[in-house]
Amino acid sequence: MTDSGEASSMPGVDTTTPSVARMYDYFLGGKDNYASDRVAAEEVVKALPTVEGVARANRAFLQRAVRYVAGRGIDQFLDIGTGLPTQGNVHQIAREEHPEARVVYVDNDPMVVVHARALVATDKRTGIVHADVRDPDKVLDDPQVHRLIDLRRPVCVLFVAVLHFLSDAEDPGALVRRFTDALPEGSFVILSHAAAEELRNEQVGETYRSQSASAPLVARTRDQVTALLDGLTIVEPGVVPLHKWRPYGGEYITNAGWTAVASKA
Repeated sequence: MTDSGEASSMPGVDTTTPSVARMYDYFLGGKDNYASDRVAAEEVVKALPTVEGVARANRAFLQRAVRYVAGRGIDQFLDIGTGLPTQGNVHQIAREEHPEARVVYVDNDPMVVVHARALVATDKRTGIVHADVRDPDKVLDDPQVHRLIDLRRPVCVLFVAVLHFLSDAEDPGALVRRFTDALPEGSFVILSHAAAEELRNEQVGETYRSQSASAPLVARTRDQVTALLDGLTIVEPGVVPLHKWRPYGGEYITNAGWTAVASKA
């Protein structure tokens, strides 16, 4: 950060176009964002005043889900659309169960990649890939993935708050299947997604479009989110709101997002 409170500019980073990753960082109270991100984020707050709580609930779900999957023996994780690093990242949570757990983070935002590489610069069991969820082959063929992830053994792939930034024309369900088809039986998927049943999410989507953010936001119904996991076995309690997926107690209550964990039988 500079003295003015503005995040330092980085080569290759467009500071004039609001970034969905940096807006999410803002919602979580982070400082790795620019004026354009904050202006757009505040417009989202007008549409969904609870968005900061929703972001925290989404992060808490990710952590609970990673602990669950790690507890079932998974020690390899591929986090697609990871966003800017914050406390309780996937590798930190997974290593509570498996100290040798290996994690590859994937994001298409160069600022995310720079920050994530700095975070894990000396961590030989964690890698960063600059790629897009829309290009599964590039992700799966990346040398970092092959160095750290043994695709012959079960892997957990995370799509946390990322698939709602894909249009129906981009067929997010097919992209999920492309990733899971490359994984062996016993693998898992962790997913969260904006809920169309929260009517204010429609206005949130309009806000992302009107602010010319780096991606749109497309909320989907519970049935549509369930369909993204076709061919997989959804574990209990099924596709549920953020706060209802295996809660510890004290979760922020919101129906703005759907969550699920599924296994490949």
